[in-house]
Amino acid sequence: MKQLSLDNLRTFVSVIELGGYAKAGDFLGRSQPAISLQIKKLESQLDRKLFIKLGQRHVPSADGNWLYAKAKELLELNDSIFRSLTPAPLSGRLRLGIPNEFATTLLPGLIGEFSKRYPDVSLEVTSSLSRDLLHPSQRDHFDLILALVNPDEDTEGEVVLEDDVVWVGDSAHPLVGSTIPLVLAPDGCMYRSRVIEQLKQQTFAWKITYTNADLGGITAAIQQGLGVTALAKSSLPANLTLLKHPHLPKLGKVNICLFNQDTQHPVISKTLAEFFTTRLKNN
Repeated sequence: MKQLSLDNLRTFVSVIELGGYAKAGDFLGRSQPAISLQIKKLESQLDRKLFIKLGQRHVPSADGNWLYAKAKELLELNDSIFRSLTPAPLSGRLRLGIPNEFATTLLPGLIGEFSKRYPDVSLEVTSSLSRDLLHPSQRDHFDLILALVNPDEDTEGEVVLEDDVVWVGDSAHPLVGSTIPLVLAPDGCMYRSRVIEQLKQQTFAWKITYTNADLGGITAAIQQGLGVTALAKSSLPANLTLLKHPHLPKLGKVNICLFNQDTQHPVISKTLAEFFTTRLKNN
């Protein structure tokens, strides 16, 4: 069974369409002798002279002109198969909702990698409390939501990671005195609720010294010695440290969940969700 080489046929077509061996070689990234060898192999296999030389030019013979039409059909069929089976590049707009602390610590590196791989995807990011992101009045504004959910709550989201809620502070400002100073986000923050709930069960005094919804503001306050806070372990900023102190109670677990509700661009949302899953599990 004889089989034609599609590579040789593509070279043959290029020689005709570009007007010579040298130009075909430049287009295909091959030397002129390599182009000549491919044409000779094709002529040998078919036992036909495909080109005749007129001066310095190679022009197709009668057999060459007949083969040209057939070669174009074969190459088009080959290329159409690959076009049909190769996924189109991801493109479109994706609206992402994400808690502030993850937007600060997780998102920059992840989004940089995602954008390099899928440059035609436009990301519209909103940072807010998980409670607000998942509120019925806001939820439909997003295609993909990363949110914190208490382990004892039912959720429609995919649980990506069951994380520890940990105490966070600055090693340059250790806890001293009989009162625990707290730097927290406003009411509605899961961490704030968890901290207050656990501290109320203790006998140690505590007070909220500073409130800020932004992780950058919380971090700055901690580095100024205003107090300590609580975060999911996977969102711990590099410039803060995990704290262990006899006056600080255990804060339990939290589920980090993904809510994929994108119906317009499901492939894009699924791909970004996979990025989050991989990064969080390998953090």
